[in-house]
Amino acid sequence: MNTLKQLSISFIILSLALVLIPGSGNYSFFEDSGNLSASLFNQDVYISVDRVARYMLAEDSTVQLIDLRDPAEFNTLNIPGAMNIPLDQFFDLRPETFLYNDDIKYIYYSNGDIESAYALTLSRGMGYKNCFAMKGGLNAWFETIMYSSFSGKSISPRENAIYETRTRAKRFFTEINSLPDSLRLQYAESRRQAERDLDGGCE
Repeated sequence: MNTLKQLSISFIILSLALVLIPGSGNYSFFEDSGNLSASLFNQDVYISVDRVARYMLAEDSTVQLIDLRDPAEFNTLNIPGAMNIPLDQFFDLRPETFLYNDDIKYIYYSNGDIESAYALTLSRGMGYKNCFAMKGGLNAWFETIMYSSFSGKSISPRENAIYETRTRAKRFFTEINSLPDSLRLQYAESRRQAERDLDGGCE
C-alpha cells in the first residue's frame, strides 16, 4: 500500500473506529492522537510477508499472528500458528484477553490491508504498542510466498536465501492447511500451550 493510501485509511479509521464497531462502548483511546498517527505512519509497524514467513517457520513463540477474517475463511486456510479474531467480534472477544502479553508481538492480517489497519489503529489507540500488521495481507502472502519462483541463470546468495525461505514457507503452509480440522486444532493447541509455558502461567 502506498503512503498516501495509508494516510487516508489511517485518518478515516482513527476518526471512525470507536463509533462504527459494535461493542466498543466500554473501550476508549488512551493514546494521544498525534502520537497514534505518528506510530501508524511509521513503516516499522507494517511487517513484510517474508518476515512473517520466517517467524512461522521458526515457530517463534514471541510472535502471535491474528487472522481478522470470518471463521469460515479462517477454517478454509490460514497461516499456521494464527488465531482467529474476526474484526467484527474484536470487542466482543475482549482485546485484553488476547493482547495481554507485553512480550508478544501481535501481527494482524486479513485478505488485504484495510482490516488489519483498522485493528492496528484500535489496538494502538488503546495503548497496545506491541501490535503490528502484515503488509499486503494474504493477497501479498500468496503473491510473494505461494507463487514465488525463480528463473534465470544465476542467483545471489541473498536471493537464494529468500527463495529457499519462501519455498519452505509455501510447503509448510500447504501441508498444515491440507490437514484435517482435528489435526490443525491439535497444532493450534500445542502453540497455545507453548505460549502458556513460556509465560509461566496456566489456564
